[in-house]
Amino acid sequence: MDTKIAVVGVPSSAGAHGAGTEKAPSFLRKAGVIDRLRLRHPDLIDCGDSPTVTYKPDLENPKQRNLPAVREVITDIAGRVDDAIQNGCLPLVLGGDCTITLGVLAALTKHFESVGLIYFDGDLDLNIPEVSPSGIFDGMGLAHIIGKGALELTHIGPRYPLLSEERVVAFAYNPEAGWTDPYELETAQRSLMIKYPVSVVKTNPAQVASEALNRLTNVAEHVLVHFDVDAIDTDEFPASDVPHKHGLSLQGLVEALRVFTTCPKFVGLVVTELNPELDPKGICARQLVEVLELCLG
Repeated sequence: MDTKIAVVGVPSSAGAHGAGTEKAPSFLRKAGVIDRLRLRHPDLIDCGDSPTVTYKPDLENPKQRNLPAVREVITDIAGRVDDAIQNGCLPLVLGGDCTITLGVLAALTKHFESVGLIYFDGDLDLNIPEVSPSGIFDGMGLAHIIGKGALELTHIGPRYPLLSEERVVAFAYNPEAGWTDPYELETAQRSLMIKYPVSVVKTNPAQVASEALNRLTNVAEHVLVHFDVDAIDTDEFPASDVPHKHGLSLQGLVEALRVFTTCPKFVGLVVTELNPELDPKGICARQLVEVLELCLG
């Protein structure tokens, strides 16, 4: 990895189901993420954190909760990532809830015509406002990336949709955890996305990741990785904002994520859904810092 890393913090839970994830960027800093990565990348740039935005119930909009705040956060991160790319940096974006990936993609697609996405997540996030049981945009992130959902978010970047379905890999999604709705599974089944459920990934994480990456790079020249910590089994990593049993082990996570981050076409990593309120001793935060050090080193 020759490009210098720019760390961008997005302390937002605007699109989440509750507060907590907005504390993740500062928590990871306290766990040493900047110092540890700087040992391997002395030219790393710390871009600091955006203003904190905390979840509100928004009972007046039960199908589209906190839409203006979600859009504002996405727009802000798009500008900050755009600046990092213009300065020749590879963005490492620390969130925050999953909707921030829309902003990262909005920036990347300004600079790279052919972008692909590894959506490394315990959930599919394919709900849309009309069918969402919760109205939380955190569970609709991928749907908006491929052009389905609220116009205010689907048209936020330089093109519509931000990505075509065949340029997306749904990786390590975990229907057995009980958070994936029937509509999402049906949508995924009909979709042209490349799909690898966690049951397949666990058989050989590195090998499956290599296969997924090869398929994606056949149709995309640059690769963004979205990583939600709920892809990790909650018994090993209990600080995910939404706990998922039957997920990947930490070792399996490292094996798969290293494949993606060492690819010559890798252009950025988004880390989401760490909830410090579930990690009072900082154990999971330190584990996540170690994962980032191993995978970005």
